[in-house]
Amino acid sequence: MPKVVAIDTGGGGRRGRSRRLDSSLNEINVVPLVDVMLVLLVIFMVTAPMLQRGLDVNLPAARRAQELTEERLIVSVPLSFRQDNRVFVGKERVSLDVLQERMRQAMAGRREKQVFLQIDAGLNVQDLITVMDLLKGGGVEKLGFLTKLPEER
Repeated sequence: MPKVVAIDTGGGGRRGRSRRLDSSLNEINVVPLVDVMLVLLVIFMVTAPMLQRGLDVNLPAARRAQELTEERLIVSVPLSFRQDNRVFVGKERVSLDVLQERMRQAMAGRREKQVFLQIDAGLNVQDLITVMDLLKGGGVEKLGFLTKLPEER
């Protein structure tokens, strides 16, 4: 909208002030806005592939943990698992065929359906996944892994 400015004519026939239109308009300068938007666009274009791929993080080792209130249920998978398909639930030797039903029985009276898995380092990932699937099918909601501390290796 044009700006109306009052000016003094300084003399002449009519004394007083007349009004004239100011030719300069108040407009938003869009050049800095475009510059900022282009910089933001470049930043998002650079960071978007990183968010999809993820970052490599070296996590610290925990030396202390909180004490558990309930008795832990430990499932151990020895190296002999490849030959006989047997695991240990606590100190009881259990066949892989009845592991899921044994877990249902063990989880029936527990408030926290949590199991700690202790697996031999010589076994492959497929053996681990097989045991984990059976544990989850038996009603286990949380699964933890038991490992050695760094100084015990």
